[in-house]
Amino acid sequence: MTPEGTLRGDAVHVGGDARQRFYDSRGYGRPVEGNEIALTRIEAAHLLFRGDLAAVVVDGDALEFEAFFVAAATASTRFTVRFLVYSDLRDRGFYLSPAREGWPGGRHAAADAVDFVVYERGSDPEDGEVAHHVRVVGERETIAAADVAGQTLAVVDEESDLTYFGATTPEVDGATPFEPPTGLSGVLLADRVIVWDAPPALYQHGFYGQPLSGRDSDLGGALQLSLLEAAALADAGALELTETVGAAAATVDDGDAETPASDATDDYAAIVARGRAVEGERFARRLRTYADLRGRDLVPKTGFKFGADFRTYRDVETVEDLPHSEHLVRVVQADHTFDPRELSLDVRLAGGVRKRMLFALVEGDGINYLEVGRLTP
Repeated sequence: MTPEGTLRGDAVHVGGDARQRFYDSRGYGRPVEGNEIALTRIEAAHLLFRGDLAAVVVDGDALEFEAFFVAAATASTRFTVRFLVYSDLRDRGFYLSPAREGWPGGRHAAADAVDFVVYERGSDPEDGEVAHHVRVVGERETIAAADVAGQTLAVVDEESDLTYFGATTPEVDGATPFEPPTGLSGVLLADRVIVWDAPPALYQHGFYGQPLSGRDSDLGGALQLSLLEAAALADAGALELTETVGAAAATVDDGDAETPASDATDDYAAIVARGRAVEGERFARRLRTYADLRGRDLVPKTGFKFGADFRTYRDVETVEDLPHSEHLVRVVQADHTFDPRELSLDVRLAGGVRKRMLFALVEGDGINYLEVGRLTP
């Protein structure tokens, strides 16, 4: 005989042999007393949908799936999208439990925003290994970037299709410990610096800049540096300016301090002031990230062609034998919130060019890295 459940407070209680039938054998709900279990509305709806529950009694009325689903969606925020994800993961063969206090998943929840704890295949809520901490997100919701590390994002779009993303805190390190040569001199022109007589190693092994001209030119050592590259080299004491052409805007606020371009007292300050003038407050964040990546023995280069701030190389021995770049990097503020469409676009693009998507979350002098990729549970 197919059992019925009864809604009591915020849980559906099922008696009889419910513990053996649903909890012990299939990981639904939580034990209450004897063989009785308590189910969340989502678990109860899924069992109704499968025909494993006959009905749920609500205020004296026995509701079958359709009526209970509408009532649950009315009583619980985000019920519909959470039900879709729960059902999909069950269909994929996972046991999962709500990440709420009193349920088995509550003791494993990584954060308040997690909706479900999913166990490794073959594991159950009692003593199983956790495979995913799942956070359900609707297409039109936003996601705080600082809160998602360690979570699996289940995004439900407007047509109820699901896309899963894994968010992790990666090891960010490289194998290119290049020490730039000192005594470089250059000219600050608009939004770049020209070094007329750069040592070959600066480009060939450090992958700084781009040659100014073709192979047949007499200016074989002329190198164009981006403002980020030039600022990093000037900060290291390797580059000095012999001339500055053009003037930066009078004052640009980068979010930390206002730096009048006319008051720049050294080469580094002059390059940074120019960067702020041409790019605004983003320049300071990008410069901090560029310097941090170089400090980790990675080689960052522009990611413009891919719609990112940087692409990174881990191990550069020579430009003639350049390896494949591993990451695309977007630099954002630490309080950045993702739009799911934006996130999907970034991750899809990175995967399409065989790279991984890395976000640099910048706050003051600190940087936290977040890697996000598509996954199939």
